[in-house]
Amino acid sequence: MAVHDECKLKFLELKAKRNFRFIVFKINEKLQQVTVEKLGQPADSYDDLTASLPPNECRYAVFDFDFVTDENCQKSKIFFISWSPDASKVRSKMLYASSKDRFKRELDGIQVELQATEPSEMSIDIVKGRAL
Repeated sequence: MAVHDECKLKFLELKAKRNFRFIVFKINEKLQQVTVEKLGQPADSYDDLTASLPPNECRYAVFDFDFVTDENCQKSKIFFISWSPDASKVRSKMLYASSKDRFKRELDGIQVELQATEPSEMSIDIVKGRAL
C-alpha cells in the first residue's frame, strides 16, 4: 500500500506548525494508496473529528490533543486512530488492518494509538485517559 506524499506533508504541518487539529486518511482501493480525506482546522474540536468519520467505512485519523496535566502543565499528544466500524465491509477492515503498521511508520511523531470499532471506544474520556 503506497502512501501519498500529501499524507506525510500534512502530518508534518500538524506536528510542527499545528496548522491542523486533525487529519482523516482514506485508502483509495483503486490506486492502492492512502490519501488525505479531510483536514481539521486548528479551532476544530475532537467532536468535529468524530463527526468526520463515516459510520460504516474504515478510516485512519490523527488528532493533536491538547490537555493540562495534574501538575497544571499544558501538553499535547498526537493520537493515531484506527477507525474500523463493525458495519464496514470485511474486505475494507482487512485492508485497513494489514496496512496500518506500515502507514503509521510513515508518520513520525505519533505518541498514542487508539483502535475503535464504535464511537464509545474513542470517547473523549478514553482519549484523556490515554494521554495522561
